[in-house]
Amino acid sequence: QVQLVESGGGLVQPGGSLRLSCTASGNTVTIINIGWYRQAPGKQREEIAMIRGSSRPTYEDSVKGRFAISRDTDGDKLYLQMDSVKPEDTGVYYCYARSRLYTYWGQGTQVTVSS
Repeated sequence: QVQLVESGGGLVQPGGSLRLSCTASGNTVTIINIGWYRQAPGKQREEIAMIRGSSRPTYEDSVKGRFAISRDTDGDKLYLQMDSVKPEDTGVYYCYARSRLYTYWGQGTQVTVSS
């Protein structure tokens, strides 16, 4: 089992920055890839950033060049640096971790981009 807890959401103005954190605990050695999903109001959850092992991170097109995913060296903390945010970035952001058999989810953190 892996437990994930997100933090760092809140209200931010358009053009501003926010950093989300996700702390993983439990059997983290089983994690193959880890990343972030976003669920905008009235829309399905979509993957926006992912890290798999030592490979280069991948990003959904709408966040490329603005968001950056990173992971600390012991692998227990995941971050999403969000820069130049837009109103369409509003939504609930979920951290996830995928092992060979399971996908684990955090509880989500709300991000609202508004002036």
